[in-house]
Amino acid sequence: MPERTESDSRKLLRRLRDTLAEPGEGQERLDRITHLIADSMQTEVCSIYLFRDAETLELCATEGLRKEAVHQTRMRLGEGLVGRVAYTAQPVNTGNAPAEKGFRYMPETGEEIYSSFLGVPIQRLGERLGVLVVQSREARQYSDDEVYALEVVAMVLAEMTELGVFVGEGEAMSARHKQPVLFRGVSGQEGTAEGRVWLHEPRVVVTNPVGDDPKVEMDRLNKAMEDLRLSVDDLLADTEGTPPEHREVLETYRMFAHSKGWVRRMEADIARGLSAEAAVEKEQSSARARMQQVPDAYLRDRLHDLDDISNRLLRLLTGQGRATGAVLPDNPILVARSIGPGELLEYGRALKGVVLEEGSVGSHAAIVARALAIPLVINAERITAEALNGDPILVDGDQGLVHLRPEDSVATAFRDKIAMQAKAQERYASIRELPAQARCGTIVALHMNAGLMADLPSLAGSGAEGVGLFRTELQFLIRNQVPRRGELAALYARVMQAAKGKRVVFRTLDIGSDKVLPYMRRPDEPNPALGWRAIRVGLDKPGVMRMQLQALLRAADGRPLSVMFPFVAEADEFFAARKMMLAEVERERRLGHVLPARIEIGAMLETPSLAFAPDRFFEAADFVSVGGNDLKQFFFAADRENELVRRRYDMLNTSYLAFLEGIVARCAGAGTPLSFCGEDAGRPIEAIALAAVGFRMLSMRPASIGPVKHVLRRVDLDEARGVIEAAKAAGETSARGRLMEWLKGQI
Repeated sequence: MPERTESDSRKLLRRLRDTLAEPGEGQERLDRITHLIADSMQTEVCSIYLFRDAETLELCATEGLRKEAVHQTRMRLGEGLVGRVAYTAQPVNTGNAPAEKGFRYMPETGEEIYSSFLGVPIQRLGERLGVLVVQSREARQYSDDEVYALEVVAMVLAEMTELGVFVGEGEAMSARHKQPVLFRGVSGQEGTAEGRVWLHEPRVVVTNPVGDDPKVEMDRLNKAMEDLRLSVDDLLADTEGTPPEHREVLETYRMFAHSKGWVRRMEADIARGLSAEAAVEKEQSSARARMQQVPDAYLRDRLHDLDDISNRLLRLLTGQGRATGAVLPDNPILVARSIGPGELLEYGRALKGVVLEEGSVGSHAAIVARALAIPLVINAERITAEALNGDPILVDGDQGLVHLRPEDSVATAFRDKIAMQAKAQERYASIRELPAQARCGTIVALHMNAGLMADLPSLAGSGAEGVGLFRTELQFLIRNQVPRRGELAALYARVMQAAKGKRVVFRTLDIGSDKVLPYMRRPDEPNPALGWRAIRVGLDKPGVMRMQLQALLRAADGRPLSVMFPFVAEADEFFAARKMMLAEVERERRLGHVLPARIEIGAMLETPSLAFAPDRFFEAADFVSVGGNDLKQFFFAADRENELVRRRYDMLNTSYLAFLEGIVARCAGAGTPLSFCGEDAGRPIEAIALAAVGFRMLSMRPASIGPVKHVLRRVDLDEARGVIEAAKAAGETSARGRLMEWLKGQI
């Protein structure tokens, strides 16, 4: 690139920095900047458009267009050339703007006399903030150097916008990180919480986007790159025994750390006047913009890797590590792009809620949030870009909504909802020691789901009669290697001791699908939910399952032991797993170890196929537990991770209820105890339906036991069954409407 352009670019940025340093309000600064850019680039027009809302751009300052158009001219995202730049996050450079497809003439601006047009996005880390435009009467295309220079200026404007330099009157110039924002995500765990934001990875703030001396900035970048390469090499040297996927990620990091093209682009940015950290962030913003346009999942992952290593480099340059000195606020709500199960467990019950930009209802984070009984909202897009540490925040895990910096009226209504829930919990406490006995005399045993030692205090507090499901995979997910048998035996023993004689049903390792162990190579499967998971892994790779069964047997230490195998699809799988269990019992006997006083071996019925297994399966199983979450998705062929379909299918569908009745009949015929475990068991109307069709044991999260017991004690299950039968007889798809109407007269 010509030296003259480099000098002009640096000169423009220095002038821009000096202009920004002058006192003045936001509008004054924008006006000075548009004059400065037009003068420096020798164009008749320079205009700045900022977003006033997610879909609308507003002309906020101009040199060359009519001043009366400022704050009056607006356009939709994608509308006109300015809207196209904002929508695509790509420059538009044309010598004949009126001839361009999509051109929109704005008569109030007086722009009809200008032919050439160059617009570049004002964006920061993929977040669109506005558009910077220059125009000239002369019909010419702007050079690559001019496009590049304007992009560099736009990047500085983005940083200054983020820092609140251009705050003024009106929506488009309102203070960032001050306004209320509503995020619509997906419920990962029910519950409500009010608190303050705690960012898992605080944003790196670039306060000096303009560099005085390119050589100094180059040296800073090279030193930081050297430190980055050494840190990645150290991480790679310490990967012995870790799964190949971890090494692949670090190899990708090393590839980027040694990428000459990446470094060359950052050096070019510095040569044009940016500081080292601003150059890193400019390339990071470009990568984020590309990420949004790339359909290929593999390439998106690689761009995510570049994003992560850019953050590492920024922290080295700015000295802004994760430890910012901020103090965990009262009632912290964790906000993160994503988080691993081990990191989430480190926060533990100090958190009141969790909000993630990524994840799924079956993710590791969701599993831990359920174990911690804290509300979780996932897929809250761009919340990490908007939230600041300490911001007030409301999390509605029931609806999948997050209110950031809520208005007083919203906060008041939310607190009323929490207060009503607290009063309801007080009512539930009064019946904690009473049975869930319906008016017809039927008693339904209510058990709780658990997965951590920290869950066990809820056994007494919730009134649960036992633990219907203890998930054992969490202890495997949070480690970097397979836990030792002794460690597991000690944990399981503590669980049984904490249960104080109440029944605990341990589900053997349920991995695969969305639960992949950090040290296990994930097979490349087109549909993991229907693939190599749970008991299939245990039977194909029996070493870990044998070790876990040995740990359970030793943990019992003479106490009764209940074990169930997950995701059994056919009888032979259960018999093979049962045979393995009995072999381990015999082995323990030969070794002289104390055996459990009684052993129950059961199965989770999560696939429709098992409902039609031969009688010998139901006769051999000591108990059967319907895994409602998986069974419903397979019954309706509706992926529960897919928001387009997962809410369309109702547990109170009459066909599904008839199917469940068939399972009840099979178990009753064989004299096999039956339970239902899953989210639906913890919803009062669904719990009534389950009890009405014959389930006498339900297992749910601890917080659901009170509401379910309260409603069961106030209804006649024979009447409820009659309502369901009437819906079926009428040919209705769902019994929900009739049950809801009937329930109004009962409570």
